[in-house]
Amino acid sequence: MTSADLLTDGFGRIRESVENATAGLSAGQLAERLTPDANPVSWLIWHLARVQDDHVSKAFGVQQEWVSGQWATRFGLPPQMMDHGYGHTSAEVSNLAAAVTGASPSPGKLLVEYYDAVHAQTIPLVSQVTDADLERVVDLGWDPPVTLGVRLVSVLDDAAQHVGQAAYVRGILVNRA
Repeated sequence: MTSADLLTDGFGRIRESVENATAGLSAGQLAERLTPDANPVSWLIWHLARVQDDHVSKAFGVQQEWVSGQWATRFGLPPQMMDHGYGHTSAEVSNLAAAVTGASPSPGKLLVEYYDAVHAQTIPLVSQVTDADLERVVDLGWDPPVTLGVRLVSVLDDAAQHVGQAAYVRGILVNRA
């Protein structure tokens, strides 16, 4: 198995989990916070998609799906918004969740559609990665500088954690009903 095969498989697993975490949830369930400061499913899925979109596009020098697909507008957010959720306050999480779940009659479907667009851009990029490519520096803003390999593993780790949290919250919400 090559590095490209592993990356393709990893991102494929995230894609399957995103769909499962949102399946059958109402707008209210997608926005529900289990505790006053807990992240709701809608924010968790939006955030993991935004991070993947932002980080992968920068690493490969391509435009974000967020921009090319005008996803901010589709989610009822200001078109110039490039935020991906890092550092959001509790109020910002609530506001984002309200916007995302209010933007469409099927907010879960819209979240999956955005992730699918990000995934569709990611897979052709990572499927061509060679072992030598993994050593390419993609971010000089860190000490040591971040390589492509480190960035992609970081994105996978972040996405796995957030989709796992979303699945956990979904389980609680579905079992309450």
